[in-house]
Amino acid sequence: MTKAKTFRELTDEELAQRGREVDRELFHLRMQQATAQVENPSRIRLLRRDRARVRTVTNERRREADD
Repeated sequence: MTKAKTFRELTDEELAQRGREVDRELFHLRMQQATAQVENPSRIRLLRRDRARVRTVTNERRREADD
């Protein structure tokens, strides 16, 4: 689990890349979960929270740019 502070230190491009990585990994874990092959089910929860943090930081930056 990554802290929001760490995401705020990333550039916009790095933040977008991290968001894509989280989404990709979450997708693969959900597929494994559907076939009952997931090794670490708690990882799904952590990834969902990371995805929310990435989106929060992205939205904060968009609001700052609009002001």
